[in-house]
Amino acid sequence: MLALLGWRIDGLFPSQPKYIITLAPHTSNWDFVVGIAILLASGLKISFLIKKSVFVWPCSILLHKLGGVPIDRKAAHGVVGQMVEHFNGNEKMVLAIAPEGTRAKVKQWKVGFIHMAHNARVPIVPVSFDYNKKLAVINSPMILKSDVQSDLDTVKAVYLNVQGKNGKVS
Repeated sequence: MLALLGWRIDGLFPSQPKYIITLAPHTSNWDFVVGIAILLASGLKISFLIKKSVFVWPCSILLHKLGGVPIDRKAAHGVVGQMVEHFNGNEKMVLAIAPEGTRAKVKQWKVGFIHMAHNARVPIVPVSFDYNKKLAVINSPMILKSDVQSDLDTVKAVYLNVQGKNGKVS
């Protein structure tokens, strides 16, 4: 499927049982198609966040099979708490997340993924989709420190020269 799309992969996913994949820049619905092709090529089983209200029959069956984790945005302990519980309750879990939070250009990234990584004690593996080169780069795992802004700057630096389908990381 990757070959049909003209894409290549540089790097390998780690063999660690738990980590968070950050995918950026997230500028198009095509990112999902490219991401699924990369996952199929790598054989990696991932989880991804999706709002609970979308989990209605028959879509819920497909979403669960693909790795969707229903998130209740109104839950008392929030999305970060829900994901930390998922990490702590599973022997293996790889979560893919777009830190921008949307396909639209944003002024700043959401930092929930950093809190998830800290609280669940898991590394972050930055993955970039460079549409100019048709290249997906899987970077080495990063163990973040405890300063959210510094950690955010460290992760964002990985994506500085990467061209998304409709722009670069903001």
